[in-house]
Amino acid sequence: MLRLRAFRPTGSKIVKIQLHPTHPWLVTADDSDHVSVWNWEHRQVIYELKAGGVDHRRVLGEKLEKLAEGDSDAKSKTIEATRGGSVKQVNFYDDDVQYWQVSRNRSAASETPSSVSQHTFNGSSPGSSTRGRHFLVVCCENKAIFLDLVSMRGRDVPKQELDNRSLLCMEFLPRSPGGDGPLVAFGSSDGVIRVLSMITWKLVRRYTGGHKGSISCLMTFMASSGETLLISGASDGLIVVWSADYTQDSRDLVPKLSLKAHDGGVVAAEISRVLASAPQLITIGVDKTLAIWDTVSFKELRRIKPVPRLACHSVTSWCHPRAPNLDILTCVKDSHIWAIEHPTYSALTRPLCELSSLIPPQVLAPSKKLRVYCMVAHPLQPHLVATGTNVGVILSEFDPKSLPAVAPLPTPSESKEHSAVYVVGRELKLLTFQLSNTASPGLGGGVSTLETGRGRGDFTDVLHIKQSKKHISTPAPHDSYSVLSVSSSGKYVSMIWPEIPSFSIFKVSDWSVVDSGSGRLFAWDTCRDRYALIETGLLPRMPVLPRGGMSRKAKEAAAAAAQAMAAAASAASSATVQVRVLLDDGSAHVLTRSIEGRNEQVVGLYGGALLGVAYKTSRRASQTAPSAISTMQAMPLSGFGNGGVSSSFTASEDPFSSSRTAVEAAPPNFQLYSWETFQPVGGLLVQPEWTAWDQTVEYCAFAYQQHIVISSLRPQYRCLGDVAIQSATCAVWHRRQLFVVTPTTIEVVFVDAGVARVDLETKKRKEEQKLNEAKKTAFAEHGELALITVENPQRDTNERVSLRPPILQVVRLASFQHTPSIPPFISLPRQSKLDGDDITSLKNIDEKKASEVAVAGGGVSVAITRFPQEHMRPIGPLVIVGVRDGVLWLIDRYMCAHALSLSHPGIRCRCLAASGDAISAVKWAGRLAREHHDDLAQFMLGLGYATEALHLPGISKRLEFDLAMQSNDLKRALQCLLTMSNGRDVGQDTAGADISDILSLSAVKQENLVDAIQGIVRFAQEFLDLVDAADATGQGDIAREALKRLAAAGSVKGALEPRVLRGIALRLANHGELTRLSGLVGNLVTAGEGREAAFSAAVLGDNVLMEKAWQDTGMLGEAVLHAHAHGRPTLKNLVVEWNKVLQKELEQKPSRKTDAATAFLASLEEPMLTSLAEAGKKPPIEILPPGMASLSAAPISIKKALPAPAQKVIENQPKEPLALEAPPAQEVRPEISSPQPDNGEAQPAS
Repeated sequence: MLRLRAFRPTGSKIVKIQLHPTHPWLVTADDSDHVSVWNWEHRQVIYELKAGGVDHRRVLGEKLEKLAEGDSDAKSKTIEATRGGSVKQVNFYDDDVQYWQVSRNRSAASETPSSVSQHTFNGSSPGSSTRGRHFLVVCCENKAIFLDLVSMRGRDVPKQELDNRSLLCMEFLPRSPGGDGPLVAFGSSDGVIRVLSMITWKLVRRYTGGHKGSISCLMTFMASSGETLLISGASDGLIVVWSADYTQDSRDLVPKLSLKAHDGGVVAAEISRVLASAPQLITIGVDKTLAIWDTVSFKELRRIKPVPRLACHSVTSWCHPRAPNLDILTCVKDSHIWAIEHPTYSALTRPLCELSSLIPPQVLAPSKKLRVYCMVAHPLQPHLVATGTNVGVILSEFDPKSLPAVAPLPTPSESKEHSAVYVVGRELKLLTFQLSNTASPGLGGGVSTLETGRGRGDFTDVLHIKQSKKHISTPAPHDSYSVLSVSSSGKYVSMIWPEIPSFSIFKVSDWSVVDSGSGRLFAWDTCRDRYALIETGLLPRMPVLPRGGMSRKAKEAAAAAAQAMAAAASAASSATVQVRVLLDDGSAHVLTRSIEGRNEQVVGLYGGALLGVAYKTSRRASQTAPSAISTMQAMPLSGFGNGGVSSSFTASEDPFSSSRTAVEAAPPNFQLYSWETFQPVGGLLVQPEWTAWDQTVEYCAFAYQQHIVISSLRPQYRCLGDVAIQSATCAVWHRRQLFVVTPTTIEVVFVDAGVARVDLETKKRKEEQKLNEAKKTAFAEHGELALITVENPQRDTNERVSLRPPILQVVRLASFQHTPSIPPFISLPRQSKLDGDDITSLKNIDEKKASEVAVAGGGVSVAITRFPQEHMRPIGPLVIVGVRDGVLWLIDRYMCAHALSLSHPGIRCRCLAASGDAISAVKWAGRLAREHHDDLAQFMLGLGYATEALHLPGISKRLEFDLAMQSNDLKRALQCLLTMSNGRDVGQDTAGADISDILSLSAVKQENLVDAIQGIVRFAQEFLDLVDAADATGQGDIAREALKRLAAAGSVKGALEPRVLRGIALRLANHGELTRLSGLVGNLVTAGEGREAAFSAAVLGDNVLMEKAWQDTGMLGEAVLHAHAHGRPTLKNLVVEWNKVLQKELEQKPSRKTDAATAFLASLEEPMLTSLAEAGKKPPIEILPPGMASLSAAPISIKKALPAPAQKVIENQPKEPLALEAPPAQEVRPEISSPQPDNGEAQPAS
């Protein structure tokens, strides 16, 4: 039933093992006394220590440290140089270990119906903090080693400081009154328990008079009265109970109770939490028995021998929803993990797992058998079990995705009491829970407290929960693992037993069964009370064959049973998906007996607004397999109504196989179907682990091993993205918030689809289709009268809609890790010794810091953190009930309700905004420190609440400008720009700010003006955007105010970029700001923007300035055309200068290397020279405007008109090729003319 999570091979036997509650650390000790700390998540060894002998690395490090501190006695023998002896126990100790030790004990004690404790638990650390240090504690015979894994500094306590007695076991005490700090109790060989302070490193207490033999085990637990008790077991076979909450000033404490437990000695002890009962004490002894004791009366409840002829050497409490009747795990020296059923039932022992099948085959030699020597279950994640064997460390994982058998029911309107149905064995029970207005100081009475975040300036609301459990008269037909789910209306509850397989549907009003049958795949529709299932026949049981010979009839019966089993398996593989609906009278009606789709075997059903069906396919990924979500282009929905988390149980081909790490590695085998038409929707997808649909059928989430894909469904399907939340077990939507639970954390994802272009197009197309359908319907009913239309105000079809990207923001609400603190070697200088005064002063400083809370106007407390410190996640698998009464409700494996407060302003404001109440979110923001208003405003802007976000008082001017632009409040945007740029007084009195004007001002005004110009330059693009927005909305006064500042900055030479200058010039011309435009022409010319400078000069009507702009920027062609068109006298000079520039560019053209053939062909294309004298007089190329004579031609003199005959002679002469003029009707273009030789020039007529 387990799968391999991690494996570390070793060459020695692992005899001691322990897991850290919050970090992925595992510490082991082998039979050669080598201790190693292993990160099982990253498969990396963190630290190794030779604890039994002398670790020379630590000895050398200690000597070097003493030399660095100037210790003259560095050469003397240190404690690290003494041999530790045999390793007896290894463990971790830090704030997380301390916190969860008390929390687990308190949770177990709260199950007792008669709890009357007067101790309150406000979620703070029960004892002195370790101040960010993570200790590895190794208990050896001769000394105890305390090693800080953060700073790698160690402290060895020899047995001489503990009355010179051998140390055999240890346990950390949860409470330490006074200034003793963290305390650790050591069991010694003389039967005395000695308590050591981890602050002073001195002996502070002794527990004497309880044992006559050596102590073998120690553990603490909390009684129903709230008192912390210390349990000790020894070689004399006694179990002794001590009080760990000592208040009297006594060095020696006597036992409270002593009882005989085992013959030959006690090996180990463990506390087991029992549902709706007091915790039970489990002990194992040398006599190969396991005893279970009541912790109230300390009477023996049951004594068994788990494995005949073998002694148990490890025992641990276990609680997993997949195995609801198994409460205890133990191991002997074989290859199994043994599980013991609840002692209330039969207390039978069965093998849970055969470890030889988990490890790689090459690790275990053919002649070698696997042996287990130690075992421990993870204290917070019960699906993880670590075992130490003779081949290495095996970390097993047992179905981490299974959930408790509980289903929350809808809460009636105007009711504050919530309920959920759950099953224990074959009993249906109803759990009711609500927030309690009166805080109960006791553990019992059905009242529990929420452990909220802690820290300076945090909202530390302690929520008291009142809960009760009632019995339902209708029994459950089976007592195995079950999955519960609720219909969309909340009127029906389904219960599926996938291992039977069987299902039943109960009516909530009277808990009568309305439908039942055989099947293990089931899914609800989240819009109506209908469901899909696959009916499968019960598999026949194979008869047990005797070892000896069988008779003929027995053989025939066995063959018939095998044939029936094969037929049942074949029928199960060909079973089809049925869809049924529950009518108003409670009867079930079959809508379809088969969804026509694919021929493969169905391996999973997923409920929701669409029915998801997973088919059995090959494990090999297809080369052309599409991505997980990209195949869905449009998704017509089956209807509208209340939705939620899919209520299906996904049964894969191998539920205990390792999950795939990437979606792309799996072939697509998941198809969505419409509940209405039973037709497929979209293409094949990769099968998710679970699906969740929100109540309004606007969003859906598909969970995979490494991430969750979130999509929008309206107006059409669109994938918004994925969030990297790994190994999520379940989730529930609350408006635009997705609350997700993982094995270690609780997260919330704030979701908004934004505004995409495809959504606008789809919405427009649907509106047009709806309008056309309405017209057709009206025409069919009224005929031609329907064509008569009345003109109504038409909406602008070209209305500008700002697009917004989708938003996916993940906030962690709870985790297992304790509030981090700063290690002392970082925050304080190292101190070798601390006396009592120093300890007291440090403690007072910490308490003062913890009590500091910022106070706003009116005495309102203000949270100074962006988000609250993470809550402490409840232990084990959880089921999310949802958000009710402003808190997030959860139910754990022991059917206990938990509430996570959402009252921190950073969370509360986001929840309100996601729910659509942006105004209340702004009001709540008054309780959030103003330095976090920018972050909140960005979040509200992503949700489309730019106008509401403008009312946040603490937003920065830069963000205020963006919000004002988004909400079209251009006047406020202009005020923000003027404030940011310090340019409020710029451009008011003068059109520009030339350098001469600046120099003529006083020193103070010069500095202010220079700062203002620099500010305008820094926000020049924002000013331009504001001008464009004002022009688009017809707010010319705002545009002119912005242009004034831009023109003032643009008149300063070199202040603005050419691109910005060009934009300013065009906008000034558009607004007719000619006076301000004239000050920019010179700077445009300097920046090389001749075209814009000439355009500005044209707007100003200054031809001279236009030619100067073109000429100074090298645009001589435009200057020539302009001078020719307007008859400017500078035309010839411009043409000469232009041709010189062209000739220079032609001469500077780089020559290309060519071969002989290419050079010869190129020479044929050039004009042939008649003599060598003409080679040096190659005419230059001239480009002239139309109608202009050649520059090298002689001037043409025009004389008086000739007589008629002479005129004919002139007409008969060929035309001179002075210039090629275009016809008047053609476009005017510059033409190329080549000057002719002198002998070919035309002569004037005589």
